[in-house]
Amino acid sequence: MISPYRSPRITVQNASTARNVPAASRIRRWARAALRGEARVAIRIVGAAEGRLLNRSYRRRDYATNVLTFVFRDRAPFEGDLALCAPVITREARAQGKPVAAHYAHMVVHGLLHLQGYDHENERDAAAMEKRERALLAAFGYPDPYKAAASHGR
Repeated sequence: MISPYRSPRITVQNASTARNVPAASRIRRWARAALRGEARVAIRIVGAAEGRLLNRSYRRRDYATNVLTFVFRDRAPFEGDLALCAPVITREARAQGKPVAAHYAHMVVHGLLHLQGYDHENERDAAAMEKRERALLAAFGYPDPYKAAASHGR
């Protein structure tokens, strides 16, 4: 079958009023690095209310979380959406003592690895996922997101 896409197609939507959201071009760069193969992905930056509504509606958890991944197609070409909650990401970055952009990069990578079948349901799978995250983030000059981090997107 001939695919309608040749490289990842990544759309970034900013529905948040947060001022420290990285530029869409940076988010797309992080996303392309995390994706192996063809994909069509929408990445939406949301506020706390939308983040809470999405988490409650789809995961039955009544709070906003840092990243939600919605998988529509779990093999190449991958298709799905990511919802990144700006206030949660900012709060976590500050609590972890790291730049907000570094935490956004981590959440983009983390969410897109979920889209491609990675998970952290057991220690073996978590180790594989975290190894890939570390390598991708290091390529962008960001430190290990799991080193001395109290909360890291799990």
